[in-house]
Amino acid sequence: MNLPDLKYYRSVFQGKGITLPLKEVPSSEGLRRVLPDVPEGKVGWPWTEETNPMVYVKRAHWPKLTIVTPSYNQGQFIEETIRSVLLQNYPNLEFIVIDGGSSDGTKTILEKYSPWISYWQSEKDEGQGQAINRGFSLASGTCFAWINSDDYYLKNVFLKVTEKFMTSNTQFIYGFGYSMTQESRRFELIKVLPFWDLFIKIPSLIQPSTFWLAAIHQPIWEELHCSLDFELWLRLVKGKKRYRIKEPLSVANAHMDAKTHDPKMKAQWDQDHRRIWSADAHGEVYEWKRIVFLNRVRKKIWQMFKLT
Repeated sequence: MNLPDLKYYRSVFQGKGITLPLKEVPSSEGLRRVLPDVPEGKVGWPWTEETNPMVYVKRAHWPKLTIVTPSYNQGQFIEETIRSVLLQNYPNLEFIVIDGGSSDGTKTILEKYSPWISYWQSEKDEGQGQAINRGFSLASGTCFAWINSDDYYLKNVFLKVTEKFMTSNTQFIYGFGYSMTQESRRFELIKVLPFWDLFIKIPSLIQPSTFWLAAIHQPIWEELHCSLDFELWLRLVKGKKRYRIKEPLSVANAHMDAKTHDPKMKAQWDQDHRRIWSADAHGEVYEWKRIVFLNRVRKKIWQMFKLT
């Protein structure tokens, strides 16, 4: 497994004249009134609604939260993603967008929102993993998260997550999420069971509904195409103190170009699987049958007692 050094990426940015730390996103009076006009017909969150900025006045200091968005040719979704970050009105936010040189309307949208983005670029890269790593190499937050450019956060999420970081000794926070089918606009709630170390090899976390402390951050394995978040959890989460928020934090758009729904990506998923469980990575899982059996048992128990 060959993981990149984020200090190298940071030095490249600094060599281009990028000054660190990046600017923070302005939010003290609420951004809805100053952000660009919404497309016709768009209403509700995150178009015509925002988190009330007054919810943050109860504390004098909030930890800096860094959100990274990797992007490539998701122009039909990325404005929703951007607004779902900005309209949290979080008072100590760093927002970084790394676009891989999109050929659709993405760059125009980024230019439109650039006054409220800490840093963005649109140039060719080596894929999603490298984009995420480049983004986090610039990060100066206390808490981290990434959200892809075809997903979006739900209202008040940054408030809920950062309050939990401040009032508990947790290092990693995860929650439920919605999967939204584009064609039917149908929302399916995906619940996540408690994420115990024993079951860490069972894919279950909802990537845009995860947040963690910068102190435990590790780079993405860039050779992976589809399972890069799952592989990161294998390294990042095991043994860490974590907290489950039992409500949805994000919405993942289910569309035919998404990796999880594109049948053409099957070969890439298979290749990632072989790499992750190879001898020079995480190794073969000899106890796989036992883990799968125990996971089925706990699912049935959860369903039987209607636990959440």
